[in-house]
Amino acid sequence: MNTPLQHTALNALHLELGAKMVPFAGYSMPVQYPLGVLKEHQHTRTAAGLFDVSHMGQLMLHGSDAAAALETLVPVDIIDLPVGLQRYAMFTDENGGILDDLMVARLSDDCLFVVVNAACKDQDLAHLEQHIGSRCQIENLYASRALLALQGPQAAAVLARLAPAVAEMTFMQFAAIELLGTTCYVSRSGYTGEDGFEISVPNEHAEALARRLLAESEVEAIGLGARDSLRLEAGLCLYGHDMSVDTTPIEASLLWAISKPRRADGARAGGFPGAERIFAQQKDGVERKRVGLLPQERTPVREGTPIVDADGNPIGQVCSGGFGPTLSAPLAMGYVTRDFIPVGSQVFALVRGKQIPMLVSKTPFVEQRYYRG
Repeated sequence: MNTPLQHTALNALHLELGAKMVPFAGYSMPVQYPLGVLKEHQHTRTAAGLFDVSHMGQLMLHGSDAAAALETLVPVDIIDLPVGLQRYAMFTDENGGILDDLMVARLSDDCLFVVVNAACKDQDLAHLEQHIGSRCQIENLYASRALLALQGPQAAAVLARLAPAVAEMTFMQFAAIELLGTTCYVSRSGYTGEDGFEISVPNEHAEALARRLLAESEVEAIGLGARDSLRLEAGLCLYGHDMSVDTTPIEASLLWAISKPRRADGARAGGFPGAERIFAQQKDGVERKRVGLLPQERTPVREGTPIVDADGNPIGQVCSGGFGPTLSAPLAMGYVTRDFIPVGSQVFALVRGKQIPMLVSKTPFVEQRYYRG
């Protein structure tokens, strides 16, 4: 029997705006609006786009031991995370595989605010309860709070009309801020490579806030289609596609996300699942790695496409691919074997029996424009 799709607090608004709704991670979500994916993408790059990402899971960890407890599950410095800052983190397993990626913010000395991926949120909650439930209180906000993302170069000017203090925030800062009389949790971050904010708001106030933001001339509603093309241009991973339990942070080119104090030569080295394997890979290298790929023809190269060398020998697979509106060209990311990891390497995508030439490229494909002050 099929489980009925869940709806976010903005479902009625999406329908009113003419959104095309699709199933995504157990939810009915807007993939695009009448503006269309291409124009939605371009609008976010030039003005401001409003995304409903309420399918993501929101949690709070309470208690004086919460940071130390969470640090046992992630290769990230949580203990020294200052109040008012957010960090990117990953849950790893005993083999160093990535169980999920997440955002962790320090709301106060004894409270962490955590956002996890929609498709993983139930297993993430169980993982936290099993391993650290005895050390801190885990508050599940999945059903009570919506999450909006306001992204683009005009996002700060728009949100500052509701709360002037947000203009002073810099990339990855986090604060409790009153918007339309309601306490929201706001981070200056996002998944588009642009400046912007993610806003956690109680469900009952979400529609009013969304309507208020959409009433601003710079803001358009943006769907999951453009969200995907924006994050791909920004070289950002999508869990379950570009990384999974079968990839380690080193293989996924996410060494930057392992905090220096937690690395092999750090002050609090290891202490997270899979540390020994991850440290060995950092030292000795890996047999395959995630790289950026620029197809040299107009043919789109999609997820799952085999990657071969000039002689047709298999060397990897595309994990994300599509058309980059900002580049006005196709782009992709994929895993390739050791010899083909260097930028500039020539590889080929095998599309319907034809070899499409691709060059291994640095990422991001489009320069990230986070506001660092």
